[in-house]
Amino acid sequence: MANTNIDRETLRALADEGNETALDRLADLADAAGDLGELSELLDEGSMRAGFLLTRRAVAAGDLSELQRISDAGYDAAGGELDRLLRAPSDDR
Repeated sequence: MANTNIDRETLRALADEGNETALDRLADLADAAGDLGELSELLDEGSMRAGFLLTRRAVAAGDLSELQRISDAGYDAAGGELDRLLRAPSDDR
């Protein structure tokens, strides 16, 4: 199978028409570019892939506030990760 490079405008048009695979592909491109603003916008549009990618970054950074924001935006797994981190024993003891 040939490797097809699809431009962002085409992906955006497809995503705007409700194509979830195109929305996921845009999230992967934004993640690769480190564009957290675009990832957040994609999450707000309903991209669960963007939620996953943002959650992964927030967990790695230990950013509890960001996990809460992601959860509030509709990606439930971020809430689970937030609870897990909040329940973890503290290293400060």
